[in-house]
Amino acid sequence: MENFNMSKTTTFYALGLSYKKADATIRGKFSLDTNAQSNLLAQAKEEGIESLIVTSTCNRTEIYGFANHPYELIKLLCDNSNGTVEEFREVAFIYKNQEAVNHMFRVGTGLDSQILGDFEIISQIKNAFNQSKALNLVNTFLDRLVNSVIQASKKIKNETEISSGATSVSFASVQYIIRNVEDIGDKNILLFGTGKIGRNTCENLVKHSKNGHITLVNRTKNKAEKLAGKLNVIVKDYANLQEELQQTDVLVVATGAKNPTIDKTLLNLKKPLLILDLSIPRNVNPDVEQIEGVTLIHLDYLSQITDDTLERRKQHIPAAEAIIEDIKLEFNTWMNGRKYAPTIHALKAKLNDIVATELAFQKKKTSNFNEEQADIISTRIIQKITNQFATHLKDENTSLDESIDFIEKIFQIGQLAPKKTTSAIEEKYKINLS
Repeated sequence: MENFNMSKTTTFYALGLSYKKADATIRGKFSLDTNAQSNLLAQAKEEGIESLIVTSTCNRTEIYGFANHPYELIKLLCDNSNGTVEEFREVAFIYKNQEAVNHMFRVGTGLDSQILGDFEIISQIKNAFNQSKALNLVNTFLDRLVNSVIQASKKIKNETEISSGATSVSFASVQYIIRNVEDIGDKNILLFGTGKIGRNTCENLVKHSKNGHITLVNRTKNKAEKLAGKLNVIVKDYANLQEELQQTDVLVVATGAKNPTIDKTLLNLKKPLLILDLSIPRNVNPDVEQIEGVTLIHLDYLSQITDDTLERRKQHIPAAEAIIEDIKLEFNTWMNGRKYAPTIHALKAKLNDIVATELAFQKKKTSNFNEEQADIISTRIIQKITNQFATHLKDENTSLDESIDFIEKIFQIGQLAPKKTTSAIEEKYKINLS
């Protein structure tokens, strides 16, 4: 595997955890709110990490960045979340170099989303990128990679139908409500929390349920009022939450709290209540199910719901993957050019030094030595030699790292990469880097 290193001492990693192996409880432990993400980036800068971005959504928490060893990035994640290294090791993934690049492309284009074709993650990647860039934590490699992923995402969305139809966690929740609640148009629906998922869910409820009894509650009332103004729904004070719960038939919880905001002590019910928890960490305490008539559904269950729309999307995966491969090839070609260019420049300088020494010797030794003509000839020869090496390095069948090391060793230019050894950290935590 070729190394996508900006230097020979650090490696590009993608690591984290997602819905694939980590349940909602574990994802909640590693979830990073806005403050935690800011703290993580500040700590990374203090510890000398030069380039990384961090994303945290309801489905995944991931870090993409350069490090001497992945534990440097794992430590950042554990220091700024409630997760431990041991828990991370049980459910996490660690990719490096080309595999890390491949992973970012699949995540950013919706192919790795919990619901296929859900493109909300690309906005998360953009936000993470902008946050890191503002702190000068984005090097040329990561800048180019993120923009290539954004380009692929946009092209897939425009040129395939992998995102056709309305299938997302928020839409799946509304589908579930419509299918499982009789006379939904006459029921009282309470939406608690107006983050991105909450806003999208509210919009889908208004659009698809034809319900005129939707109420919003949010800790910050003006955010709820802003959304209500667009959708013509009711807003109630957070202080009235418990009172509103008693009137509710369907409760949708989409807050960003770190601990449960709804538990059985808040509920004094006289009729059945369907609760959908769309939050990570979970914002509804499972103890609500001890109350007769309460049904609790979490977003992980909603994400498993498939329909004809999702099946149609699967047909467009090959087309999406072809677009990714084209843009990834452009990125790899650019990257390889950046990798071998310094070696070619150093080789040309080395050859020029050899020629200058030889010309000086011949000038002293040879009478009537035509220095100008010799310089023209030697310059052309050097150009032809370096062109040959460059052509070899551009060949897709060339092992680029091995060839660069070979050229540097033969011509005694550059610094050879240190021999890899198994670190004490890797031994201690049994981290698989393959």
